[in-house]
Amino acid sequence: MSWNWQQKHWPTFTYDAAQLEPLEREFARLLGTVTGAMKHLGEQDRDQIVVQLLSTEGVKTAEIEGELLNRDSVQSSIRRKLGLSTVKRNVQPAEAGMAELMVTAYQDYESPLTKRELDGWNAALVQGRTDLESIGAYRAHEDPMQIVSGGIGNETVHFEAPPSKDVPRHMKEFIYWFNDSLKTLPPLTRAGIAHLYAVSIHPYEDGNGRMARALAEKALSQSIGAPALSGISRQIAVKKSTYYDALARNNEDLEITDWLLYFGKTLIAAKTYVLASVERVLQKAAIYSKFAKELNERQKKAIDRLFEAEPEGFVGGLSAGNYITITKAKRATATRDLQKLVNLGILRKTGERRHARYWLPEFVSK
Repeated sequence: MSWNWQQKHWPTFTYDAAQLEPLEREFARLLGTVTGAMKHLGEQDRDQIVVQLLSTEGVKTAEIEGELLNRDSVQSSIRRKLGLSTVKRNVQPAEAGMAELMVTAYQDYESPLTKRELDGWNAALVQGRTDLESIGAYRAHEDPMQIVSGGIGNETVHFEAPPSKDVPRHMKEFIYWFNDSLKTLPPLTRAGIAHLYAVSIHPYEDGNGRMARALAEKALSQSIGAPALSGISRQIAVKKSTYYDALARNNEDLEITDWLLYFGKTLIAAKTYVLASVERVLQKAAIYSKFAKELNERQKKAIDRLFEAEPEGFVGGLSAGNYITITKAKRATATRDLQKLVNLGILRKTGERRHARYWLPEFVSK
Protein backbone atom coordinates (compact mmCIF):
# COMPACT_ATOMS: atom_id res chain seq x y z
CA MET A 1 0.00 0.00 0.00
CA SER A 2 1.22 3.52 -0.77
CA TRP A 3 -0.29 6.79 0.46
CA ASN A 4 -1.19 9.83 -1.63
CA TRP A 5 2.00 11.70 -0.70
CA GLN A 6 4.05 8.74 -1.97
CA GLN A 7 2.51 8.90 -5.44
CA LYS A 8 4.69 9.95 -8.37
CA HIS A 9 2.73 13.12 -9.16
CA TRP A 10 2.17 14.32 -5.58
CA PRO A 11 0.95 16.96 -4.81
CA THR A 12 -0.88 17.34 -8.13
CA PHE A 13 -4.48 16.38 -7.34
CA THR A 14 -6.85 15.57 -10.20
CA TYR A 15 -10.66 15.81 -10.29
CA ASP A 16 -13.64 16.22 -12.63
CA ALA A 17 -14.36 19.94 -12.57
CA ALA A 18 -17.60 19.46 -14.53
CA GLN A 19 -19.12 17.47 -11.65
CA LEU A 20 -18.27 20.28 -9.23
CA GLU A 21 -19.71 23.16 -11.27
CA PRO A 22 -23.33 22.74 -10.03
CA LEU A 23 -22.08 22.80 -6.43
CA GLU A 24 -20.01 25.93 -7.05
CA ARG A 25 -23.09 27.65 -8.53
CA GLU A 26 -25.33 26.62 -5.64
CA PHE A 27 -22.79 27.82 -3.09
CA ALA A 28 -22.55 31.18 -4.86
CA ARG A 29 -26.36 31.47 -4.81
CA LEU A 30 -26.54 30.69 -1.09
CA LEU A 31 -23.71 33.08 -0.38
CA GLY A 32 -25.59 35.89 -2.10
CA THR A 33 -28.75 35.10 -0.15
CA VAL A 34 -26.90 35.09 3.19
CA THR A 35 -25.08 38.33 2.33
CA GLY A 36 -28.39 39.98 1.47
CA ALA A 37 -30.03 38.78 4.69
CA MET A 38 -27.09 40.00 6.79
CA LYS A 39 -27.55 43.51 5.37
CA HIS A 40 -30.94 43.68 7.07
CA LEU A 41 -29.40 43.10 10.51
CA GLY A 42 -28.49 45.94 12.83
CA GLU A 43 -24.93 46.12 14.16
CA GLN A 44 -25.80 44.42 17.44
CA ASP A 45 -27.60 41.58 15.69
CA ARG A 46 -24.72 41.13 13.23
CA ASP A 47 -22.31 40.87 16.14
CA GLN A 48 -24.61 38.33 17.76
CA ILE A 49 -24.73 36.07 14.72
CA VAL A 50 -20.95 36.28 14.23
CA VAL A 51 -20.30 35.29 17.85
CA GLN A 52 -22.89 32.51 17.63
CA LEU A 53 -21.45 31.04 14.43
CA LEU A 54 -17.81 31.32 15.51
CA SER A 55 -18.46 29.74 18.91
CA THR A 56 -20.49 26.91 17.38
CA GLU A 57 -17.71 26.30 14.87
CA GLY A 58 -15.08 26.25 17.60
CA VAL A 59 -17.00 23.79 19.78
CA LYS A 60 -17.86 21.52 16.85
CA THR A 61 -14.41 21.41 15.26
CA ALA A 62 -13.07 20.25 18.65
CA GLU A 63 -15.93 17.77 19.03
CA ILE A 64 -15.00 16.14 15.72
CA GLU A 65 -11.65 15.24 17.31
CA GLY A 66 -13.32 13.95 20.48
CA GLU A 67 -12.59 17.06 22.56
CA LEU A 68 -15.51 18.60 24.46
CA LEU A 69 -15.23 22.34 25.08
CA ASN A 70 -17.39 24.57 27.24
CA ARG A 71 -19.48 26.59 24.78
CA ASP A 72 -20.08 29.49 27.19
CA SER A 73 -16.34 29.83 27.80
CA VAL A 74 -15.52 29.75 24.09
CA GLN A 75 -18.24 32.30 23.39
CA SER A 76 -17.12 34.58 26.21
CA SER A 77 -13.53 34.51 24.91
CA ILE A 78 -14.67 35.23 21.36
CA ARG A 79 -16.72 38.22 22.48
CA ARG A 80 -13.75 39.61 24.39
CA LYS A 81 -11.33 39.08 21.50
CA LEU A 82 -13.76 40.82 19.13
CA GLY A 83 -13.98 43.79 21.53
CA LEU A 84 -17.66 43.14 22.27
CA SER A 85 -17.20 42.52 25.99
CA THR A 86 -14.82 43.51 28.77
CA VAL A 87 -16.03 40.81 31.13
CA LYS A 88 -13.22 38.51 32.20
CA ARG A 89 -13.96 34.99 33.32
CA ASN A 90 -11.82 32.02 34.20
CA VAL A 91 -11.37 30.26 30.86
CA GLN A 92 -9.35 27.09 30.44
CA PRO A 93 -6.47 27.01 27.90
CA ALA A 94 -8.36 24.79 25.45
CA GLU A 95 -11.33 27.18 25.24
CA ALA A 96 -9.12 30.27 25.10
CA GLY A 97 -6.97 28.73 22.36
CA MET A 98 -9.95 27.75 20.28
CA ALA A 99 -11.41 31.25 20.58
CA GLU A 100 -8.08 32.70 19.45
CA LEU A 101 -8.01 30.44 16.38
CA MET A 102 -11.62 31.26 15.44
CA VAL A 103 -11.17 35.03 15.78
CA THR A 104 -7.79 35.10 14.03
CA ALA A 105 -9.09 33.10 11.08
CA TYR A 106 -12.16 35.37 10.94
CA GLN A 107 -10.28 38.68 11.11
CA ASP A 108 -7.05 37.93 9.24
CA TYR A 109 -8.39 35.96 6.28
CA GLU A 110 -7.03 38.40 3.67
CA SER A 111 -3.38 37.97 4.56
CA PRO A 112 -1.33 35.42 2.57
CA LEU A 113 -0.77 32.17 4.44
CA THR A 114 2.60 31.90 6.21
CA LYS A 115 4.36 29.35 8.40
CA ARG A 116 4.27 31.92 11.18
CA GLU A 117 0.48 32.09 10.98
CA LEU A 118 0.13 28.31 11.06
CA ASP A 119 2.55 27.99 13.98
CA GLY A 120 0.49 30.60 15.82
CA TRP A 121 -2.70 28.65 15.22
CA ASN A 122 -1.09 25.49 16.53
CA ALA A 123 0.38 27.23 19.59
CA ALA A 124 -3.08 28.55 20.44
CA LEU A 125 -4.78 25.18 20.01
CA VAL A 126 -2.37 23.12 22.12
CA GLN A 127 -1.42 25.72 24.73
CA GLY A 128 -1.06 24.26 28.18
CA ARG A 129 -0.28 20.76 26.88
CA THR A 130 2.66 19.02 28.56
CA ASP A 131 2.55 15.79 26.55
CA LEU A 132 3.84 17.26 23.26
CA GLU A 133 7.44 17.71 22.15
CA SER A 134 6.65 20.53 19.73
CA ILE A 135 4.13 23.32 20.31
CA GLY A 136 3.73 25.99 17.65
CA ALA A 137 6.28 24.20 15.46
CA TYR A 138 6.28 21.35 12.96
CA ARG A 139 6.60 17.88 14.45
CA ALA A 140 10.18 16.63 14.74
CA HIS A 141 9.86 13.16 16.28
CA GLU A 142 11.30 10.18 14.42
CA ASP A 143 8.33 7.85 15.05
CA PRO A 144 5.85 7.59 12.16
CA MET A 145 2.82 9.90 12.35
CA GLN A 146 -0.02 7.41 12.00
CA ILE A 147 -3.80 7.41 12.32
CA VAL A 148 -4.47 4.14 14.12
CA SER A 149 -7.44 2.33 15.64
CA GLY A 150 -7.64 -0.87 17.67
CA GLY A 151 -5.91 -2.11 20.80
CA ILE A 152 -2.21 -2.84 21.24
CA GLY A 153 -1.22 -5.78 19.06
CA ASN A 154 -4.37 -5.45 16.98
CA GLU A 155 -3.90 -2.00 15.47
CA THR A 156 -5.24 -0.91 12.09
CA VAL A 157 -3.26 1.85 10.37
CA HIS A 158 -5.72 4.10 8.52
CA PHE A 159 -3.10 6.57 7.33
CA GLU A 160 0.59 7.33 7.71
CA ALA A 161 1.79 10.88 7.06
CA PRO A 162 5.17 11.87 5.59
CA PRO A 163 8.21 11.49 7.90
CA SER A 164 8.86 14.48 10.15
CA LYS A 165 12.14 15.27 8.37
CA ASP A 166 10.19 15.89 5.14
CA VAL A 167 7.47 18.07 6.67
CA PRO A 168 9.22 21.44 6.15
CA ARG A 169 9.61 20.72 2.42
CA HIS A 170 6.02 19.55 2.03
CA MET A 171 4.69 22.55 3.94
CA LYS A 172 6.76 25.02 1.92
CA GLU A 173 5.11 23.58 -1.21
CA PHE A 174 1.68 23.65 0.45
CA ILE A 175 1.95 27.28 1.52
CA TYR A 176 3.04 28.28 -1.98
CA TRP A 177 0.13 26.31 -3.50
CA PHE A 178 -2.38 27.81 -1.06
CA ASN A 179 -1.43 31.39 -1.90
CA ASP A 180 -1.07 30.79 -5.64
CA SER A 181 -4.35 28.85 -5.99
CA LEU A 182 -6.39 31.92 -5.03
CA LYS A 183 -5.86 33.12 -8.60
CA THR A 184 -6.94 29.93 -10.33
CA LEU A 185 -9.43 27.80 -8.36
CA PRO A 186 -13.12 28.36 -7.52
CA PRO A 187 -14.06 28.57 -3.81
CA LEU A 188 -15.38 25.08 -2.98
CA THR A 189 -12.68 23.30 -4.97
CA ARG A 190 -9.89 25.33 -3.40
CA ALA A 191 -11.22 24.86 0.13
CA GLY A 192 -11.67 21.12 -0.35
CA ILE A 193 -8.17 20.62 -1.73
CA ALA A 194 -6.65 22.82 1.00
CA HIS A 195 -8.23 20.65 3.68
CA LEU A 196 -7.20 17.29 2.19
CA TYR A 197 -3.71 18.50 1.23
CA ALA A 198 -2.95 19.86 4.72
CA VAL A 199 -4.34 16.91 6.63
CA SER A 200 -2.36 14.53 4.38
CA ILE A 201 0.89 16.20 5.48
CA HIS A 202 -0.22 16.24 9.15
CA PRO A 203 2.54 18.74 9.97
CA TYR A 204 1.97 19.13 13.72
CA GLU A 205 1.94 16.71 16.62
CA ASP A 206 -1.69 17.57 17.34
CA GLY A 207 -4.39 19.91 16.06
CA ASN A 208 -4.05 18.97 12.38
CA GLY A 209 -7.73 18.28 11.71
CA ARG A 210 -8.87 21.49 13.41
CA MET A 211 -6.25 23.48 11.52
CA ALA A 212 -7.20 21.86 8.19
CA ARG A 213 -10.81 22.98 8.71
CA ALA A 214 -9.59 26.48 9.61
CA LEU A 215 -7.53 26.49 6.40
CA ALA A 216 -10.64 25.58 4.41
CA GLU A 217 -12.41 28.52 6.06
CA LYS A 218 -9.54 30.88 5.22
CA ALA A 219 -9.53 29.61 1.63
CA LEU A 220 -13.26 30.26 1.28
CA SER A 221 -13.02 33.70 2.86
CA GLN A 222 -10.19 34.74 0.56
CA SER A 223 -12.02 33.43 -2.50
CA ILE A 224 -15.23 35.34 -1.75
CA GLY A 225 -13.50 38.42 -0.35
CA ALA A 226 -15.27 38.37 3.03
CA PRO A 227 -15.39 36.18 6.17
CA ALA A 228 -17.06 32.97 5.01
CA LEU A 229 -18.69 31.95 8.32
CA SER A 230 -19.29 28.66 6.57
CA GLY A 231 -20.40 26.49 9.51
CA ILE A 232 -18.47 23.56 7.99
CA SER A 233 -17.42 21.95 11.29
CA ARG A 234 -20.95 21.95 12.67
CA GLN A 235 -22.16 20.22 9.53
CA ILE A 236 -19.33 17.65 9.59
CA ALA A 237 -20.11 16.91 13.25
CA VAL A 238 -23.70 15.97 12.33
CA LYS A 239 -22.26 12.73 10.92
CA LYS A 240 -18.54 12.70 11.46
CA SER A 241 -18.20 9.03 10.49
CA THR A 242 -19.07 10.06 6.92
CA TYR A 243 -16.31 12.69 7.07
CA TYR A 244 -13.69 10.19 8.21
CA ASP A 245 -14.87 7.67 5.60
CA ALA A 246 -14.50 10.31 2.88
CA LEU A 247 -10.97 11.13 4.06
CA ALA A 248 -10.06 7.42 4.17
CA ARG A 249 -11.29 6.88 0.61
CA ASN A 250 -9.04 9.66 -0.63
CA ASN A 251 -5.73 9.15 1.16
CA GLU A 252 -4.24 6.62 -1.25
CA ASP A 253 -4.89 8.33 -4.58
CA LEU A 254 -4.50 11.76 -6.16
CA GLU A 255 -7.84 11.56 -7.99
CA ILE A 256 -10.13 13.30 -5.49
CA THR A 257 -13.46 13.99 -7.24
CA ASP A 258 -15.18 11.86 -4.60
CA TRP A 259 -13.72 13.96 -1.78
CA LEU A 260 -14.53 17.28 -3.42
CA LEU A 261 -18.13 16.22 -4.05
CA TYR A 262 -18.51 15.23 -0.40
CA PHE A 263 -16.87 18.44 0.81
CA GLY A 264 -18.85 20.67 -1.55
CA LYS A 265 -22.19 19.13 -0.58
CA THR A 266 -21.26 19.46 3.09
CA LEU A 267 -20.40 23.14 2.64
CA ILE A 268 -23.72 23.80 0.91
CA ALA A 269 -25.62 22.12 3.76
CA ALA A 270 -23.56 24.16 6.22
CA LYS A 271 -24.33 27.43 4.44
CA THR A 272 -28.02 26.54 4.43
CA TYR A 273 -27.79 26.25 8.23
CA VAL A 274 -26.06 29.65 8.40
CA LEU A 275 -28.89 31.20 6.36
CA ALA A 276 -31.45 29.71 8.77
CA SER A 277 -29.47 31.16 11.69
CA VAL A 278 -29.49 34.64 10.14
CA GLU A 279 -33.21 34.40 9.41
CA ARG A 280 -33.85 33.46 13.05
CA VAL A 281 -32.05 36.59 14.24
CA LEU A 282 -34.20 38.63 11.86
CA GLN A 283 -37.32 36.95 13.19
CA LYS A 284 -36.30 37.63 16.79
CA ALA A 285 -35.62 41.30 16.00
CA ALA A 286 -39.05 41.58 14.36
CA ILE A 287 -40.76 40.09 17.43
CA TYR A 288 -39.08 42.52 19.81
CA SER A 289 -39.72 45.44 17.50
CA LYS A 290 -43.45 44.66 17.41
CA PHE A 291 -44.11 43.35 20.92
CA ALA A 292 -41.35 44.72 23.18
CA LYS A 293 -43.78 46.75 25.35
CA GLU A 294 -46.14 43.80 25.81
CA LEU A 295 -43.54 41.28 26.99
CA ASN A 296 -42.27 40.86 30.53
CA GLU A 297 -38.70 39.85 31.39
CA ARG A 298 -39.68 36.20 31.91
CA GLN A 299 -41.20 35.97 28.45
CA LYS A 300 -38.18 37.68 26.89
CA LYS A 301 -35.86 35.23 28.64
CA ALA A 302 -37.83 32.26 27.30
CA ILE A 303 -37.93 33.72 23.77
CA ASP A 304 -34.16 34.26 23.89
CA ARG A 305 -33.69 30.63 24.93
CA LEU A 306 -35.83 29.41 22.03
CA PHE A 307 -33.79 31.43 19.56
CA GLU A 308 -30.53 30.16 21.02
CA ALA A 309 -31.57 26.64 20.02
CA GLU A 310 -30.51 25.12 16.72
CA PRO A 311 -32.45 26.26 13.62
CA GLU A 312 -34.30 22.95 13.76
CA GLY A 313 -35.99 24.33 16.85
CA PHE A 314 -36.08 23.70 20.59
CA VAL A 315 -35.81 19.91 20.80
CA GLY A 316 -39.23 18.47 21.64
CA GLY A 317 -40.83 21.88 21.91
CA LEU A 318 -40.99 24.18 24.94
CA SER A 319 -43.02 22.76 27.82
CA ALA A 320 -44.42 24.56 30.85
CA GLY A 321 -41.77 22.73 32.89
CA ASN A 322 -39.02 24.09 30.60
CA TYR A 323 -40.46 27.58 30.98
CA ILE A 324 -40.43 27.29 34.78
CA THR A 325 -36.81 26.08 34.73
CA ILE A 326 -35.73 28.94 32.44
CA THR A 327 -37.62 31.75 34.18
CA LYS A 328 -38.03 30.45 37.79
CA ALA A 329 -41.73 31.37 37.51
CA LYS A 330 -44.50 29.65 39.48
CA ARG A 331 -46.63 27.22 37.48
CA ALA A 332 -49.72 29.47 37.36
CA THR A 333 -47.56 32.39 36.21
CA ALA A 334 -45.91 30.22 33.56
CA THR A 335 -49.30 29.15 32.24
CA ARG A 336 -50.45 32.78 31.90
CA ASP A 337 -47.18 33.88 30.30
CA LEU A 338 -47.26 31.11 27.72
CA GLN A 339 -50.90 31.69 26.87
CA LYS A 340 -50.21 35.37 26.25
CA LEU A 341 -47.33 34.45 23.90
CA VAL A 342 -49.78 32.21 22.01
CA ASN A 343 -52.42 34.95 21.89
CA LEU A 344 -49.86 37.40 20.48
CA GLY A 345 -48.93 34.90 17.78
CA ILE A 346 -45.31 34.66 18.96
CA LEU A 347 -45.67 30.98 19.84
CA ARG A 348 -47.93 28.22 18.61
CA LYS A 349 -49.21 25.47 20.83
CA THR A 350 -49.53 21.75 20.16
CA GLY A 351 -51.08 19.22 22.56
CA GLU A 352 -52.98 19.82 25.78
CA ARG A 353 -52.34 19.72 29.51
CA ARG A 354 -49.08 17.91 30.33
CA HIS A 355 -48.52 17.19 26.63
CA ALA A 356 -48.71 20.88 25.66
CA ARG A 357 -45.67 22.16 23.79
CA TYR A 358 -44.89 25.63 22.47
CA TRP A 359 -43.02 26.44 19.27
CA LEU A 360 -41.84 29.34 17.22
CA PRO A 361 -44.35 29.33 14.33
CA GLU A 362 -42.20 27.89 11.53
CA PHE A 363 -40.89 25.11 13.76
CA VAL A 364 -44.24 23.54 14.69
CA SER A 365 -44.00 19.75 14.63
CA LYS A 366 -45.84 18.28 11.68
